[in-house]
Amino acid sequence: MSLSRFKSAAAAVLVTLGLASQAVAADPAKIGFVYIGPTGDHGWTYAHDQGRKAVEAKFGDKVKTTFVENVPETADAERVFRDLAQQGYKMIFATSFGYMNQQLKVAKAFPNTKFMHATGYKSAPNLGLYDVRTYEGAYMLGVVAGKMSKSGKLGVVASIPIPEVIRNINAFTPGARSVNPKATTRAIWVNSWFDPGKEREAALTLIAQGSDVLMQNTDSPAVVQAAQEKGVLAFGWDSDMSKFGGKAHLAASVLHWGVIYNKVVGEVLDGTWKTDDIWWGVKEGAVNIEAFGPAVPADVKKLAEERRDAIKAGKLHPFTGPLKAQDGKEVLAAAKTMGDPELRKMNFYVEGVEGAIPK
Repeated sequence: MSLSRFKSAAAAVLVTLGLASQAVAADPAKIGFVYIGPTGDHGWTYAHDQGRKAVEAKFGDKVKTTFVENVPETADAERVFRDLAQQGYKMIFATSFGYMNQQLKVAKAFPNTKFMHATGYKSAPNLGLYDVRTYEGAYMLGVVAGKMSKSGKLGVVASIPIPEVIRNINAFTPGARSVNPKATTRAIWVNSWFDPGKEREAALTLIAQGSDVLMQNTDSPAVVQAAQEKGVLAFGWDSDMSKFGGKAHLAASVLHWGVIYNKVVGEVLDGTWKTDDIWWGVKEGAVNIEAFGPAVPADVKKLAEERRDAIKAGKLHPFTGPLKAQDGKEVLAAAKTMGDPELRKMNFYVEGVEGAIPK
C-alpha cells in the first residue's frame, strides 16, 4: 500500500471512530418514572406525568423517558425499580411514599444509578428526596372554603394517615378559620390513594353529615363528581378537576412537578446532580391555586390570590402561631413559625378538626 493510500485509509478510520464517538455521546439519558396510580387518574399520578412531559419538552432528544403505572407499594415496586436499573436508566423517580424501603434497597444494589423518592425521608449517596408543599395549596383552598361555606362545616376525603395528609387537613382548617373562626373540618379516611368508589362513598357521607364544601387528599375526581350531584361545593386536588363538576368546582390546588423534574434532570445531564432534599412550594412555582369556578365571587378569588402572593413573598406561613392542637394545648406560640422537621412528622389535629386520626 502506498503512503498516500495508507494516510487516506487511516483518516477514514479516524473519521469513522469520530462519528461513532459522536453517536455514543448523543445517546439520550434514560429517565424512568414509577407511578402509584394510572396516568388518567386526573390527580397525583396525572400531575407527575405532566411533569415527565415537561422534561421531554425541555430536553428533547437529550433524554428518553418512560413510566410504569399502577405499581403497588409492595415487593412489586422493588422488582420494577430493579428492572429499570438493569436496563440502564440513569435516573429513576419513585412518586409515592410507600416506595421508600423498596427503592432504598435497590439503590444500595445499584450504586451507579441515581434515584429520587417523593415524599419520603430515607436517603443514600445515590438516593435523593423531593416533595412539594401541598399544605400551602390546602391552606389557600381553606381560605376559599371558609368564605364559601354556608354551614361552616367542611369535609375532607383523606387517603392514608401519614404526616403529609394530616398536614394538609391541618393547613386547610386554619385557612378556613382565618376568614370564618367558627368553621370546623371533619375527615373520613379511605385508606387508599386511588379508589373512586370509596372516595365517592366518603364524600356522600360527609355531605349527609352537613358538610357543604369538600376537599380531598385522594387522586380521583370522584369527590367533585359527588359534590356536583348533591349540589354542594368542592375543590380539585393536584390538578384542575372542573370538567368533572363545573358548578361544584371552586378552585384547584395544582401541582407543577415539572419545575423539580427539570432541575434534577438538568443536573443529571451536566454531571452536577447530588442527593438533594428538595421541598418546593408556591415560591418556586411548584404549587398554585388555579381554575377558579364561576361560583367564586371576585373578592374571594382576590383574597385567595393575595394569600398566595404573601406565601410566595415569605410574608405568610400556613403554620404560624398561636396554634393549638385539637385538645386546646398550644403547640406553637404567637408569631412563631413551625419548622420543616416538625412539619414532616406532624401527627396531631389542630383546633377546629373534629374526630380522631386513625391508629
